[in-house]
Amino acid sequence: MKMRKVYAILLSVSLLSGLLAGCSGGTSNNKTGDLSTVQPNQSVAESGNDSNSKPIKLEIIEPGNNLPSPDKDMIKKELDKALNIDLNLTVYPSGDDYANQLNVRMASGNFPDLFMVSRQQIIQFSKQGLLLDLTPYMDELQQTVDFIGEESVKKGMVDGKVFAISKSSQIPYNTYWIRKDWLDKLQLAVPTTVEQLAAVAEAFTNNDPDDNGKRDTFGLTGSKFGAFAPVFGAFGVGMPGNFYVKDGAVVNSLYDPAIKDTLAFIREMILSGSVDPELLANTGLQHQEKAIKGQAGIVHIDWPNMTKEQFVEQIKAVNPNAEWLQIAPPSGPGGQYDGSWDIGATPARFAIPKALEKDPEKPQRIFDLLNYISNPEGGSLLVQFGVQDIHFTLNDGKPVMTDKAGEVGHSWLYQFTGRPEMEYLQTKFALQSKEIQFASDQPRIEALNGFIDNPEGYNPADADRYIEEELAKFIYDKRSLSEYDDFLKTLETTMNYQLLLESAKAQLAQLGFGG
Repeated sequence: MKMRKVYAILLSVSLLSGLLAGCSGGTSNNKTGDLSTVQPNQSVAESGNDSNSKPIKLEIIEPGNNLPSPDKDMIKKELDKALNIDLNLTVYPSGDDYANQLNVRMASGNFPDLFMVSRQQIIQFSKQGLLLDLTPYMDELQQTVDFIGEESVKKGMVDGKVFAISKSSQIPYNTYWIRKDWLDKLQLAVPTTVEQLAAVAEAFTNNDPDDNGKRDTFGLTGSKFGAFAPVFGAFGVGMPGNFYVKDGAVVNSLYDPAIKDTLAFIREMILSGSVDPELLANTGLQHQEKAIKGQAGIVHIDWPNMTKEQFVEQIKAVNPNAEWLQIAPPSGPGGQYDGSWDIGATPARFAIPKALEKDPEKPQRIFDLLNYISNPEGGSLLVQFGVQDIHFTLNDGKPVMTDKAGEVGHSWLYQFTGRPEMEYLQTKFALQSKEIQFASDQPRIEALNGFIDNPEGYNPADADRYIEEELAKFIYDKRSLSEYDDFLKTLETTMNYQLLLESAKAQLAQLGFGG
């Protein structure tokens, strides 16, 4: 509650100053043209404004895949019709390709009308004067603000000004999954403490849980350090590099007093031979593949990759008796948390180029689009589920997918302001409703990294690589934990981590974190 008040105060001050600037005769060039002809909750077609005029062309670019051709894209057709636009969406399967294309276009002045940006790109492009300051227009985006929430608005701000619209927040997907049939075979109970977790992992490795007479299984797998997220949580420690509030103060996990005990516990699990020997080399879904093949009995993974129909079929094809059970994080000396969850993160941000000030009709139509897809009684249902009575129906006001839902599997590409995550997922994946709710309900340490901008002179890529390399040495017993403080000193100096620590705590203090 405290932070909600802080966000509201900060946002109100920022928006008020922006609105006053926008209305002042002395600064009228901050708001070119009349962009208020359509109410936030109306589409152009509904308002009757220019509904018979030529459609406004809008070009939008973002990373993504599986976008159908325009003639088969029913989401595009419905948006075009409702808003009197000709929407040209281009998606790039590779995030690197997208970043390169965007940088080239921004440098050459060939701006898209709406485009996805990272936090660092918002800072860079706004300081270069390339992004439209949305602060004076927030009253016209009220429907969007109501939809994404004031906390999400804050995530698109730089120096108190709004330069991007951030999507509404997501929910956590990951938990531990365990082979219940292996537990039953070895007459073991579901582990509820980290000690029990370690014991079960050892039993899965040494006691032939698949009953094939071979020592060809191991206890735990996952994606790098993510495999131990609940173990970190059991010691009350965030994932490596996380900032969070502990005992009233902002703490970085690498400096948490409990970090050494956490690493020591993980080291013992690894030395027992019960952990995937290729853990830190796992990429993509290799940990999922090992679990499905029956190589591992515990995996930390997201619910889609264990419960979607195609994966359930794969699991049964390997072993019809395999039974995976989703479990709560084990408790430990620091509590019970399924790792950490960054409350400052956002799925994506979208910006508008400042150059569009010269063409006020386009920004207005973009505002119309954002408001329309943010209206729960309007376009929000369209970009979530498709066309009503074709791809979904309403049953007592709740969407129910039809057998034609596959025609709009790409609808997520049009969710520029996000979606009501829980309702959306439980509608689209009704068979997985219980697992979705379970994953979301698990306690997690609230990380704050999404609120932090990297200071100049700090290279996160270099620091992150060094952190992962050295922590790997500690947990694989290649470096003594007695040298942990030496590791921190090198990190602070050679990697400029001290600069990050000071900047992060100052930024978070301004937001009211840490007392």
